[in-house]
Amino acid sequence: MAEIKCRENLLHGGEPVSESAQDMHFVPKWFVAFTSPRHEKRVEQHLRQRDVEHYLPVYHSPRKWRNGSKVVLDLPLFPSYIFVRIKRTERVRVLEVPGVLAIVGGTAGEMAPLPDVEVEALRTGLNLRRAEPHPLLTIGQRARIRSGALAGLEGIVVRKNNSLRFVLTMDLIMQSIAVEVDAEELEPIDSKALNCSWGNRS
Repeated sequence: MAEIKCRENLLHGGEPVSESAQDMHFVPKWFVAFTSPRHEKRVEQHLRQRDVEHYLPVYHSPRKWRNGSKVVLDLPLFPSYIFVRIKRTERVRVLEVPGVLAIVGGTAGEMAPLPDVEVEALRTGLNLRRAEPHPLLTIGQRARIRSGALAGLEGIVVRKNNSLRFVLTMDLIMQSIAVEVDAEELEPIDSKALNCSWGNRS
């Protein structure tokens, strides 16, 4: 039995691997696909037609045309990026989609998965909050959303027009978005934030 198990665990290169390493290639995970500029929605259509699970976060942007008419556009929160939930073995299936340039990788060129909890929080929480793109932040008052939509996510607290914004950064793609929050929803996660009076909006 041990010999049979060993044979089952051989890769093409002949090296034995653990069952967990094998499973990693066949369990669907969330990854980030990099698209051509302004092709996010077209890529989304192709993914839908191919039954590939995906998620394209959008925000509402009011615009005014030259003729004076007003319209609200749904624009990508993370320009040139779309989330896909696939097995590692299905990489080519996504790369064949017109408009997809690459799947974001980590170390040694491997595809880098995103934590399921983060993507699911975005999918369920962003529909309940007002969000918009934000310049990338690396320093500031770090906090955690402790209640409501997006609970558990960590980010940086900033102010805009006398209200609070929670800036969430996707480190893998170096993109940030800002979400409206109330002070009561936040809890500090470092000493710098502890000294900040979020409730004072003067």
